[in-house]
Amino acid sequence: MKNSIYTFSLILVVFLLGCSNDDVPAPTEQFTDAESYFSDINFQGSVLIKKNGNTILNRSYGEANLGQNESNTPETKFRIGSVTKTFTAMAMVQLKRDGLIESFDQKLSEFDDEFPEGDKISIRHLLSHGSGLPDYVDAIEPIAKSGTYVSPEDILDAIMETVEEDGLLFEPGSAVSYSNSNFLIAALLIDELTDEGYEEYIRLNVLEPLNMNDTELGENEITESGYAHGYEGSEDVSSYPMPVAYGAGDWTSTTADLARWAEAVMGDWFTAEERNDVFPGDVPAGYTMFGLGWFKSNLANKNFYWHGGDISGFTALMGFEPTTGGIVIALSNQGDKGDQRFEIIETLLAHQF
Repeated sequence: MKNSIYTFSLILVVFLLGCSNDDVPAPTEQFTDAESYFSDINFQGSVLIKKNGNTILNRSYGEANLGQNESNTPETKFRIGSVTKTFTAMAMVQLKRDGLIESFDQKLSEFDDEFPEGDKISIRHLLSHGSGLPDYVDAIEPIAKSGTYVSPEDILDAIMETVEEDGLLFEPGSAVSYSNSNFLIAALLIDELTDEGYEEYIRLNVLEPLNMNDTELGENEITESGYAHGYEGSEDVSSYPMPVAYGAGDWTSTTADLARWAEAVMGDWFTAEERNDVFPGDVPAGYTMFGLGWFKSNLANKNFYWHGGDISGFTALMGFEPTTGGIVIALSNQGDKGDQRFEIIETLLAHQF
């Protein structure tokens, strides 16, 4: 759940997988097959690739736990970082289905009249990173890692205090700036508006209907077998205060479960009206736009719908290309190789889908 911020004018609510064409690794030219490709880039983790309902690759690479000589397997559970945001955004869609919110254009002030600038910030602004709220991670994460317990409510108070003192980064709706604050607030809103609360609401409305039985909230410490440990180089950096990632990066899953989620979203999970809200419209060639919890990239003459994640020794990629039924799930427990994600996207779009 790294703090990645990209700010542009509303006219250019597009950002190219980081910054510019020159910044994105070119797709591998000598691609032969997906299995060899992931071996060649020394990928560590689990990969599941499907096309038109057929499994192209379902393989794991490297160690889940170096200390116990436990290898990654297709059943290994990984922290998925900001892929979590697709669940949180879906829960907000479910709130609208259930009549608990009327519109994505409702303002925060309707739910909390004490939130500074809340009469300007809509639910849509939160889910599309158009709110102007500063990201809390750089300020809060070191405090929580030092051993001080920081609750999601504490983080909300800190966000509100910052906005009260310094204002928003920009007028809501006038620009885009990736901020984990948006999704923490969305998760707390789900807590407020439902009887079940954030975790159970997602479980009842997403995980159980899709039989995603290996998807769960992550723990601060990884102690059980079957769960990958996260590494920077050979250092185990798995320990992480998960309440800091509330709603923005706090789930754990497997490649198979995330493939079920991607297949559902690629199918008829959303109504036509919901799809118009959730996914961006036309994206210029070579660019990426953000909808409500989902990126849409136009690369290699294909539209790729996806989200990535980075959190304390883990990187994740989940996405689909609808015209070929292409799905890619790549979950890694090597956090210092997050830059592989963009090369993987471009390579598979150019050569596999």
